[in-house]
Amino acid sequence: MFKVYVLTNQSGTRYVGQTKDIDKRIVAHNTNMSRYTKNKGPWKLVYSEDFETRSEAMKREKYFKTGKGRELLDNLPK
Repeated sequence: MFKVYVLTNQSGTRYVGQTKDIDKRIVAHNTNMSRYTKNKGPWKLVYSEDFETRSEAMKREKYFKTGKGRELLDNLPK
């Protein structure tokens, strides 16, 4: 099972990614082991979706990085 996830930090920066082990990945983001999110945390999980294949997860991740995908994420309940 693969997950697409969305993290935010205190300044409102959003990070979208996909992984097979979400707990391990969040720890990596919060312990400066991920290049993009390094020194920008702490990061909080605000959304995740499950997919059977990495290919499906990557398509959804790519969608969330488009204008319409960002708009959908902006309208998620807080």
